[in-house]
Amino acid sequence: MKHGILIIDRGSREQDVRDELSDICSELKKSGTYQYTGFCFLEVVSPYIKDGISDALKHNLDRLTIVPYFLYPGRKWKLAVKTAMEFQKNTATEIVITKPLNSHPAMAELVNQRIVEAIDLHAVATPKDKIDVLIIGHGSMDPDAKTALQYVRDKLQRTYKTVQHCFLEIEQPNIKQGIEICQKNNSQTLVVMLYFLHRGAHVKYDINHDLDPVMKSSTIKQIITTKHLGADPKIIDLVDERICQANSI
Repeated sequence: MKHGILIIDRGSREQDVRDELSDICSELKKSGTYQYTGFCFLEVVSPYIKDGISDALKHNLDRLTIVPYFLYPGRKWKLAVKTAMEFQKNTATEIVITKPLNSHPAMAELVNQRIVEAIDLHAVATPKDKIDVLIIGHGSMDPDAKTALQYVRDKLQRTYKTVQHCFLEIEQPNIKQGIEICQKNNSQTLVVMLYFLHRGAHVKYDINHDLDPVMKSSTIKQIITTKHLGADPKIIDLVDERICQANSI
């Protein structure tokens, strides 16, 4: 059976995003299980979903598994799924949709890995149970977004002094309020975790625009930031697991 994989990402003009998606596709292809791997975007830049699916179907696939590459099943995820499934009625190729990446232990493990990497990079001597963590998510009107972030936060609660979350936009607490919450909790060492899949515009510019002035004015003794989630092996294994789950139904 000829099996193809198409990753649907939200979309970004940053080349780093394309590079990370290309890396994920390359790693999935190495398994030998998939005869085609590719990616497309929901919005912002091409190839859009219709272009991505049309290109994939040119490879005479028996099955195309679509991976909505999102951290939670919010409005963007639902729109991506709806757009993709419109193709099923016009093709003999079976189209299968996976779940997003949320509510899985691997996500909490990767977040913890990024926190530990930042602690080591900055030679932080403070024990973990004395370190506070602030997770910055994107923000969404969909309640599933907050649930996904809370899942990760709850998994880390026993490891660190406190684990809080805030949002770049749409929801509250915002970044300024998140730092203020940590400050009121008498944080001395704070790790700010960037809960974003890619090193896109939000990670490169938008977060820093809000975070930098608050850090400078904060009374917290030490504040460090992590890397984003990125094309980590844990993410790639999780994507592969979601593909297997979708195709075993």
